[in-house]
Amino acid sequence: MKNLAIFLLIVVFYSCNQETPKIYEWRGDNRAGIYNETNLLKEWPETGPSEIWSIDILGAGYGSPIVTEDKIFITGIDTTISDSTAVLFCFNLMGELQWKTEYGDEWIENFPGSRSAPTVVGDLVYVGSGKGDLYCINGETGTIAWSKKFLSDFDGQYPRFGQAEAALNDGDKVFWTPGGKEHNVVALNRFTGQLIWSCRGFGERPAYNSPKLIQLPGRKIIAVFSAYHLMGIDASSGELLWDHLQDNTSVEKRKPGIGDTHSNTILYDNGAIYYAAGDGNCGVKLSLSEDGTKITEVWRNKTFDNYMGGILKSGDYLYGGGTRKKFLFSANAITGEITDSLKIGTGTLVAADKMLYYYNAKGELNLVNYNQGQLTLKSSFNVEKGTKEHFSHPVIKNGTLYLRHGNSLMAYTIQQLKPST
Repeated sequence: MKNLAIFLLIVVFYSCNQETPKIYEWRGDNRAGIYNETNLLKEWPETGPSEIWSIDILGAGYGSPIVTEDKIFITGIDTTISDSTAVLFCFNLMGELQWKTEYGDEWIENFPGSRSAPTVVGDLVYVGSGKGDLYCINGETGTIAWSKKFLSDFDGQYPRFGQAEAALNDGDKVFWTPGGKEHNVVALNRFTGQLIWSCRGFGERPAYNSPKLIQLPGRKIIAVFSAYHLMGIDASSGELLWDHLQDNTSVEKRKPGIGDTHSNTILYDNGAIYYAAGDGNCGVKLSLSEDGTKITEVWRNKTFDNYMGGILKSGDYLYGGGTRKKFLFSANAITGEITDSLKIGTGTLVAADKMLYYYNAKGELNLVNYNQGQLTLKSSFNVEKGTKEHFSHPVIKNGTLYLRHGNSLMAYTIQQLKPST
């Protein structure tokens, strides 16, 4: 008994003194789409910023890279094996391949290729395939630690265009949305894959959505879309706390691909939830109660209708690309009214150092100044390398802009040069 007590004390001491692992995830810190960078270029040369390197071995795919302090993780297809072999690539910051790991079959039914961005927590990488399977992979060696199967483990349902979720982490949990009738949203032990809780939600198929963790003083909430509902789920227990129905599509008209294409991670700021669901309620602001158990709709805006390009919030303004109207929009976050627009197509959007980076569907990367909802186009260039659609979200890390276009990944320097002394 004495030895057991000593052992337990050692375990408790070790657990309490472990450093919280750094998380690198979809759309940067807190999935907010704003990268904490400074001293970046405010204008580019006519041909764009200087390219550092590029690679063209990723196979088909749309998933954005995740960049840590010394590695780049990105999903793709290993075409040397087959047209459907899902692969996680690991490169160093010079674009040199360190290892690659096969992890099952990728989605090839429509828009073939990888969808998900990995989530890196310490030395573990969590990555999902378009078939909905979830894998935990050692970031140093590429060894698969554990995996869960979408169909056999959770009785999942495929959305029309394949699973596109980026796994969410909180402490020892990793969250995933199989869309099963019983296992609609699940929390797994991130070290073992063991099921911690399961939320039935509404039994709907997934909606391409990467969930958001909302941290309140008294609880944590997972906010995630299924096909026709935004759901708020208690992160500790899996209890469904509230939902927001996407009521634009009547029940009799609902089927895969109709009214269920909700790809944007929600935003949370100071008691308010913001989302853009172009195939649903479009731009919406919700007020969240202090205890996290209730929501109240504040406004809707049908023009702020981005499908999958991401939205972001800075100050009292929201920014995002339109779908029905091919503009970049700004909207007043308090009133929901559109404040400005640029006719530069529909696309994906991130921000850094008080500038917007807007990658449109025609392959133009635009640099836009934003100030209190006012938009000014400063520079743009055409992305020539790569294959298929321009769907990926740009990533910025340490003065480098990373952009995936299908088979290719490019790295550009966007750091301002320090003046010589």
